Amino acid sequence: MSVEARYEEIGILKEIAELLNEGTDTNAVLSGVLKKLLHVTGLQIGWIFFIDENGKQQLAADVALPPALAYNDKQRMCEGKCWCVNKYNNQQLTKASNIMECKRIEDAIDERAGETCGLTHHATVPLRAGQERFGILNVGSPNKTHFEKNELALLEAVAYQIGTALKRIKLTQREQETALVAERNRLARDLHDSVNQLLFSLSLTARAGVEMTQTDEVKQTFSYIQDLAQKALGEMRALIWQLRPLGLENGLVSALRSYADMLGLSIETTVTGAASIPGRAEETLWRIGQEALANCKKHSQTTAAHLFFQTSKDGVTMTIRDTGCGFHYDENLDIPSLGLKSMKTRTEALSGQFQLKSKPEGGTEIQIHIPF
Repeated sequence: MSVEARYEEIGILKEIAELLNEGTDTNAVLSGVLKKLLHVTGLQIGWIFFIDENGKQQLAADVALPPALAYNDKQRMCEGKCWCVNKYNNQQLTKASNIMECKRIEDAIDERAGETCGLTHHATVPLRAGQERFGILNVGSPNKTHFEKNELALLEAVAYQIGTALKRIKLTQREQETALVAERNRLARDLHDSVNQLLFSLSLTARAGVEMTQTDEVKQTFSYIQDLAQKALGEMRALIWQLRPLGLENGLVSALRSYADMLGLSIETTVTGAASIPGRAEETLWRIGQEALANCKKHSQTTAAHLFFQTSKDGVTMTIRDTGCGFHYDENLDIPSLGLKSMKTRTEALSGQFQLKSKPEGGTEIQIHIPF
């Protein structure tokens, strides 16, 4: 390699490193890096797959996919297996390599799915940081059937940078989540030690006023103040629970039981499985469970609910059901309330599935499945 070519390669790595160090939004970072990589190498087409521990791939970024691959909202890239993903999952892909043919392209040609723009081959590079693996980087160009050693070496160097950046972003997000939990705990303590105590004192003072006065109008006023203080105390305790579930250290099911008890609900629980739940999934299920039990208290016209909780090595499923008044729900229409929409959004943020069933006089059931 000439000195000029070597300097050019160093310049490429420097520009990509700067992009990777600038952001914490994974999709935006990968898209920008992929565009820069294709521009400086003269390649035209690229995509990045995240691949989870179960071997399932997710299209994380792409540039200039031919119509045959981009058709129908890139469905061909979002499902099914291919040779490069299989090699990665079989631990056979440890460095940058030529993939002689692209199975997705071949399938698209066989199915006459659209124009392939001359793309038939691509290079594949694993994305990793130390022993942690994230997925693969694929790049190619029309009518390019082979990559030279120096091209593969450059791609591998970039892949190492991407893997390191993904690790950094992951650690940063974990730190932010930890900081958020700490802030919630601090706010919960402040509310308990100040506002909660003031409301309790107000309730006692109003009660004393009722007993001390002889005037009916004044008694009614103090009674009204006492009732308001008691309601405010209930709302405050529920808010503190939402900020810092005091029973979550004993497990999610125990915390939901305690929360239901605080709301005045009688809850029956059925638990199967004993797998450990990741922190983010547990937090999401806790928030959804709170919302579901609060809805039961407010709208179901019943004080009984049933919680089903099942864990396995592949994921967790939580079902909360009541036998109350229910409501008319058509799954083909939008979800009718903001709280239910929030549950669905929280579930899908973790690639989970949300199901809602309800009918008048037939009760309501929500089921959440979150994969690991």
